[in-house]
Amino acid sequence: MPLHEGDRRVVVTDTNLLRFRVAVAGALAHLESRREEVNDLNVFPVADGDTGDNMALTLRAVLEELDDLQGADEGRTIDEIGREEIVQSVARAALLGARGNSGVILSQLIRGAAEELVSRPGQLIDATLIGAALANAADRAYASVREPAEGTILTVAREMAHKIVTDVAHNPEHARLEPTTDRREQDRAIAEALERAVVAGQDSVKRSPELLAALREAGVVDAGGYGLTIIFAGVVAALRGDDPPELDHHAPARITHPEHSSGTYHFCTNFAVTGSGLSPGSFIAPL
Repeated sequence: MPLHEGDRRVVVTDTNLLRFRVAVAGALAHLESRREEVNDLNVFPVADGDTGDNMALTLRAVLEELDDLQGADEGRTIDEIGREEIVQSVARAALLGARGNSGVILSQLIRGAAEELVSRPGQLIDATLIGAALANAADRAYASVREPAEGTILTVAREMAHKIVTDVAHNPEHARLEPTTDRREQDRAIAEALERAVVAGQDSVKRSPELLAALREAGVVDAGGYGLTIIFAGVVAALRGDDPPELDHHAPARITHPEHSSGTYHFCTNFAVTGSGLSPGSFIAPL
């Protein structure tokens, strides 16, 4: 996303789109490196061992969309492409590229964060804006699930957002960056805020079995929540150009094969409803 814009009177170039791509690529690379570990934790809502795969596919769709934008708009700045166009393209790519429950929820987290970023033209991206973006992401994700369960990726996202927002409330002057802040200093400040969120996320993941019986019975933490902390650790690493923050490793679930509640229906089917003026409440129940 553009990090400087509008009345800040700082030149905006397409290098900021490249920076965003670097962050997404870092998140995907780190998730890929621990994908099987995430898969091995997957017991809720269905123990089919593919949470890591599904989250990785969702991020890969975002990365491919960014590459398409760069290829189609080579030589144009972010201002010329349009922040809103980028956000809409990324959000749509995440949703249509999502697989499974974890992928769809991750796509809604991406959408919620993107919506908040696009709603504040001219504001430098700092801990204050990151906290607001994560809070909106968590709200969007909760709203996307008909029966939200605590102890899942939803809880982890909310508590990570809460950590940043609370830190900003306690140190508002420290959190705010100046319009003339050097790019490297900006990356450092964002990385620090996200690393604190990762720590909060880890704590939330550890508590997940206390909130969800299915996890407790299988002897695991939540796979989606764990995957989310891995993603953010990868972003921190990309911003710093260094190794990601240390994350705990967790023992795999105490199951030997996927468990399905139905012996007849073996497939998870996703479809998209498109159009204008749609009100989800009017058609979700009939569908």
